[in-house]
Amino acid sequence: MLKLTYAFLTITALLILRLEAQVAPPPPSGDSKNGKNVKLPPCKSCRVFVDSFQAGVRKTERNKHDGGDAAWEEERLGSYKTSELRLVEIQESLCGDVTRGATQCHGLAEENEQIIEDWWFKHQNEEPDLFKFLCIDKMSVCCPDLHFGANCDPCDDCHGNGQCKGNGTRKGNGKCLCDTGYAGEGCTECAQQFYEAFRDEEKLLCTPCHAACANGTGCRGPGPRSCNSCAKGWASASGGAGSGCMDVNECLEMRNACQQDQFCVNKEGSFVCLQCDRSCSGCSGDGPDLCTECADGYELRDGLCTDTTGEKREQYVTMTRYLTYLGLCVATCVIFQSSTWIASLVGLAVALYISVSEYWLAGASSKDMSPTIPDHLLNELRGK
Repeated sequence: MLKLTYAFLTITALLILRLEAQVAPPPPSGDSKNGKNVKLPPCKSCRVFVDSFQAGVRKTERNKHDGGDAAWEEERLGSYKTSELRLVEIQESLCGDVTRGATQCHGLAEENEQIIEDWWFKHQNEEPDLFKFLCIDKMSVCCPDLHFGANCDPCDDCHGNGQCKGNGTRKGNGKCLCDTGYAGEGCTECAQQFYEAFRDEEKLLCTPCHAACANGTGCRGPGPRSCNSCAKGWASASGGAGSGCMDVNECLEMRNACQQDQFCVNKEGSFVCLQCDRSCSGCSGDGPDLCTECADGYELRDGLCTDTTGEKREQYVTMTRYLTYLGLCVATCVIFQSSTWIASLVGLAVALYISVSEYWLAGASSKDMSPTIPDHLLNELRGK
């Protein structure tokens, strides 16, 4: 009695799922911005649909019938692996994982529902490749790899150096679209500005010519010495035409190649102008020792442009201080004419101010001139 109950419940569940599957699932919400409504080429859209179906197959490969007696259900209802229940579960999530062309994927699922069922129940064992069964044989929107066109004709042999135009689709002309550096009908030659670095019966390797070689003239091998003609910034070597190229030092050959506050640095085929040190108004290289003229606020001392703004500032401060002292003394003399007692107090205060100021400035200057050595360095020097 219990087994009959399980069978009744299982059959009821199958009927419910079957009815739900008949209603095409609504296309997922979204717009063309997120790729849901993007229309893909026929072969590409079919491949996306098959990939989503295979993802559902992998997702359900460990499932089983819902009843409690699995062995009895497998015997009475057939293997879950090829069951209608599993197909319905796959169809429920079909195209849910698609990010580009999801709407198109749902349309394919609805249009080809009968073909999918036919493959699932009748042809799955002898034709396990759903892509070939659906996209190539039934829908005729794709071709096998290395085939193209309406009749899936063989592509030209590109010898591993290019791609067949229309490969795997019902479009294209089957000709080779050569990779960068390769040319010829079968991509068996090196393109312009490339040279043959390696070749045997199966493999061809083309390598770019050196930057010294002029565009459109090519080269005979690696390096600037193999150039047939020289690019801008390069000159023919001493051997004359065909002897290769050598770099032109624009910094030596060009007058005033850079601005006054810049210096020239040569590089292969060109040059760059770099800013002089801030102490220089003109220079021949980087650093204050390569100045040809010092900038404002700097003076040439021992071959270096030295900052003098600090010294001049200190001179101004010292002069201002002494003028302040002089003014205080003059004020004391003026007061002395009116009141000797008050002038004495003011004079004493002025003298104290001047003494303390000079003492403090002398101490600060001495401290700056004699920096303190850290204790750990002293201990190391003493051998502790």
